[in-house]
Amino acid sequence: MRRVLLSLFGVALLFGAFARPAQATIRTYYIAADEVVWNYAPSGMDVITGKPLPPLAPKQLGWAFHKAAYHQYTDATFKHMTVRPADESYMGLFGPVIHAEVGDTIVIHFKNQTRFPLSVHAHGMLYDKSSEGALYQDGMPKSTKLGDGVPPGQQFTYSWRVPDRAGPGPGDPSSVMWMFHSHVDEVHDVNTGPVGAIVITRKGMAKPDGTPKDVDREIFVVFAEEDESSSLFFPANVADPTINKRHVKAAGPYLTDDELFSINGFVYGNMPMPTMRLGERVRWYVMATMSDFDFHTPHWHGNTLLIDGMRTDITDISPMEMRVGDMVPDAAGIWLLHCHVNIHLDSGMEARYEVLK
Repeated sequence: MRRVLLSLFGVALLFGAFARPAQATIRTYYIAADEVVWNYAPSGMDVITGKPLPPLAPKQLGWAFHKAAYHQYTDATFKHMTVRPADESYMGLFGPVIHAEVGDTIVIHFKNQTRFPLSVHAHGMLYDKSSEGALYQDGMPKSTKLGDGVPPGQQFTYSWRVPDRAGPGPGDPSSVMWMFHSHVDEVHDVNTGPVGAIVITRKGMAKPDGTPKDVDREIFVVFAEEDESSSLFFPANVADPTINKRHVKAAGPYLTDDELFSINGFVYGNMPMPTMRLGERVRWYVMATMSDFDFHTPHWHGNTLLIDGMRTDITDISPMEMRVGDMVPDAAGIWLLHCHVNIHLDSGMEARYEVLK
């Protein structure tokens, strides 16, 4: 009898080992908001036409501005910034990409290295109020909402869980994108620059680094109507003679000509070209930031994508919306990627991508 009981006990232990759910992965990131001087057209040319940039508008400071950007660091010292590989240089002002799988927990150690209170607010994730990163009257004591506005030089740790509802739905591909951005004063914060992406992969479909198994290349583009007059740096940009070289005077709190229609922080084709190869499985993650009233219509020349189950080469995105499109390029060459809204195209919201043989 004792031998039988021990055997049954062993079977129970074995069954329990198989039945026990797998331990969720904790994915830790070190992200800082840093001050940068960002040039929307670093070549000084309209790269699409090969001609000089259009003349500055009467109330336009220039092409370079003080901005804030999210950067990834290697550890909690925030001394060593993670260097982007050369094939991600096209991402420009766009912040780091966070990868996770359904069931994971994402931990963000955030340091604010700018002169303004900033935060990290995630779309789509499951979090407690302490990790919301959004400042508003919600009835919670200030002591429990320290991440809503991290003071300059200070740090805060956010924790987000990745439930099923943050992952791909029944009709989605194996991964979907959410965004994160500062939400102390949302309109002004987003126009200041700090925006990044979160990619969530379906359970069982992620590689160890969280990227989807069935994709060869991920490409991220953000279409942004950057209103520099709504940037937290607006007074500093007007006052800085290296930025405001023509000494333009602000009429009130705004400059009517300081909106730039950019892709990843570049205008007039200045964005480095993302590259891919014929036949690769390429997943495009496309999003838009805030705007006054404008929508965007990204259009890919030369190749097509599957977006929401439909074959297309053009899509539409509203402010703060996110889209995912799958492309298997079959036409080699350098191709145009631009917005089809007339004023946006005229204002330089265009870039290129390259399909290699």
